[in-house]
Amino acid sequence: MPEIKLENITKRWGKFFGVDNVSLDIPNNSFITLLGPSGCGKTTILRMIAGLETPTEGRITIGDKVVFDSNAGINVPANKRKVGFLFQNYALWPNMTVYENISFGLKNINEEMPIVDVEAKRAADMVRALSNGAKVKEVIEECRDKNGKLDEKKAYVKLIDNFTLSIYTAKDLFNLKVHEASDPNAFAKGKAATYAEKLESIKTKYRSEGKDLNDAFEVTKDGAPIIEKRKLTKEEIDSQVRACSRIVKIGMFMDRYPAELSGGQQQRVAIARTLAPKPQVLFMDEPLSNLDAKLRLEMRYELQRLHVETGSTFVYVTHDQMEAMTLATRICLVNNGVLQQYAAPLEVYNRPANLFVADFVGNPSMNFVDAKGKQNEDGSVSLEILDGIKARFVPGKESTPFNMAEWKKNRDKEALEKAEEEKKRLSRKGAVEKSNKDEVFKYHVQKVEEEDDSLMDAPVITEDDYVIGIRPEAIDIEPDGHTEATIYGAMPTGMESTLKLRVGEYLLTSVVFGNSIYSIDQKEKININGEDILLFDRKSGKLITAGRLEI
Repeated sequence: MPEIKLENITKRWGKFFGVDNVSLDIPNNSFITLLGPSGCGKTTILRMIAGLETPTEGRITIGDKVVFDSNAGINVPANKRKVGFLFQNYALWPNMTVYENISFGLKNINEEMPIVDVEAKRAADMVRALSNGAKVKEVIEECRDKNGKLDEKKAYVKLIDNFTLSIYTAKDLFNLKVHEASDPNAFAKGKAATYAEKLESIKTKYRSEGKDLNDAFEVTKDGAPIIEKRKLTKEEIDSQVRACSRIVKIGMFMDRYPAELSGGQQQRVAIARTLAPKPQVLFMDEPLSNLDAKLRLEMRYELQRLHVETGSTFVYVTHDQMEAMTLATRICLVNNGVLQQYAAPLEVYNRPANLFVADFVGNPSMNFVDAKGKQNEDGSVSLEILDGIKARFVPGKESTPFNMAEWKKNRDKEALEKAEEEKKRLSRKGAVEKSNKDEVFKYHVQKVEEEDDSLMDAPVITEDDYVIGIRPEAIDIEPDGHTEATIYGAMPTGMESTLKLRVGEYLLTSVVFGNSIYSIDQKEKININGEDILLFDRKSGKLITAGRLEI
């Protein structure tokens, strides 16, 4: 499967930038999730890669083929990009059976491809299946009901799945009546010899013409497959339909209509239909959002397995951060059309690039605490938090030695370079200024008495202003804790409890593992533990470093 490369992709409508200068490298066989709030541009990115939306500028490469380039005037249409698209509403034809829905796209394929000898393939498949007559009998006999009546349709499906056959070959195999023979192995061996002779006779015919058959039963000349523009044969269509149905386990539903299926089964049909034309890349736009919570969880496991079994590159759009965390090899987090972070799920969770990422990823959300302070000579930062509590932030080993002045110097340099690039862009002909301006994310500090931010003056932010980010699992209730807290709210779920802890006029969210019972207004002592406490720059919203917090 190919690598996908996006270079400086922008999509705008007038002065509104839906996607703003996004560059991405999507590796072969990866599972990428495009994550972000509604309207952030993630579906637009997906549609531009698929060819359903035309970028305003930029370049898109799939494999070694450029499918869009604004400068070169290249824009390959969607049906030529060999990508599969799975929509939110499944889009199944209600008047077609499951089989017809899956095969519909295959019937319309008419392109250059190798010539395949269907008869030779069927003969070889029969030889392979008949090599174990006892197994054939066992598979068929499993399809009898409690009264001993044989269910032929079920037997066909079982033969297809066990021996990787088309429906036509499965019917031929069933009609041989191997299951009725007293010695199925001997009977099957005799029949296999007949099919082996037929296969050899087909190969001899090709050799007399200076041709041959390869392992995929493609007709070759001088070792290379003979290519011609053609449609798929019924045998090829059926083989691909059955292979896809086997992957998503819907072989028994081929004669049903979509209305006769559950939501999860319809989802599987939609996946099989998308996989049938063997797309280079599989795009999915919130495909699980219509399912209930339990089924959604089951389908996540199915998609994980599907990714491994097909070896395809998956690009998946969701606003559900739990889906993104559990499915992706890498998360592409977008806000206001701008790429915020592109990294592995645990990196996004443990080392969010900025305040927006920190707030968006994680459930319950991260605690944010305003802090003021300065760096000490030993590299630690002396802080004042929660209206007067003295604390010391110690950078972790990954950032030792840490120089705050150097970090801020680089921050200002990057901001200046970005401003210069924007100035240069606006000087070009046809360039427009972005109406949906990028701003530092307005994080929320939980308080007992919430204030209306819209009525307050914007705070004056200095170089001494920071934000501490604390994941709920880092706040522990301990008898020798350094900070007094009161239980403001408690939600036990069995293996853990989510608590709201009051410290002065502030509220902190904590996740405590175990089945202890906590009462409202109960007094406790807490510690903030671990090396994953985050220090953010309040001015830019960017992550400075991670470390531990000493109260």
